[in-house]
Amino acid sequence: MAISESQLQSWSNQGAVTLSKQTHESIRYALNTSNWPQGVSYDIYLQGSYKNDTNIRGESDVDVVVELTSAFSSNLTNDEKRSLGLTSATYGWSEFMRDALNILQDYYGTEQITQGNKCLNLAPATRRLPADIIICSTYKWYSNLAVVADGITFWTHGNNRQITSYPKIHADLCVKKNGETNGRFKPTVRMFKNARSHLVDQGVIDEKTAPSYLLECLIYGAPNNNFVGDFQQTYYNILNWLLNADYNSFTFPSLKQSLFGTSDSQWSIDKSKRFLDQLVKLWNNS
Repeated sequence: MAISESQLQSWSNQGAVTLSKQTHESIRYALNTSNWPQGVSYDIYLQGSYKNDTNIRGESDVDVVVELTSAFSSNLTNDEKRSLGLTSATYGWSEFMRDALNILQDYYGTEQITQGNKCLNLAPATRRLPADIIICSTYKWYSNLAVVADGITFWTHGNNRQITSYPKIHADLCVKKNGETNGRFKPTVRMFKNARSHLVDQGVIDEKTAPSYLLECLIYGAPNNNFVGDFQQTYYNILNWLLNADYNSFTFPSLKQSLFGTSDSQWSIDKSKRFLDQLVKLWNNS
């Protein structure tokens, strides 16, 4: 037995995007119509499933990045900063977070904007989805005193832990992978995300077992020659490849750092393999 072609084709379809765009535009308007200190510049953009066209039906939360670009953090030592003539900014991430929170609460109301550990949470409303608003600043990764990657960074609200990621690089790589696979990569991600959602609805796994970003990274690692044939063949190819892959070799697509490990930004190999086992059972018992 196997999951039917028609079911997999349905699972590969993209969810609605109109409300995500409206939510993004609403946040942009709220921030752009406010008075910021002179010299402050920032960029506002989507990240995650809605940015990468891997959102599925019923997916709600929109990830919106608000990136301070007039100041940046880096991996440079103090001596390296001095050698490049870099000095500390008088208006950095903490001031930007303070002002963005005040502006958004003034615009939407304090009950509509709350501060979570990693982001500001915007409540849903008519013509607006719930949103996770990541207030961050530019992060530059240097090698031999030259910038090799541009990302974002912020500090958690609860324990002041720095988090760094590279959403624009990730999005560009997803576009490139989709082109290399003749437009099959993104539908395949959506197919596996819907399979995961089915398992969650059936009570087989917890909804946090295989988050969307992890699935994108796992499927990104599959060689392009697995994205061939009909949806059944692609599903089988990718799942079989994942079952036999060396998980210690998996890295984040945006920067070659280990995908699995014990840090807060990494995932558990054991949990991922248990999830794959459930995908196999779903295939065999359908």
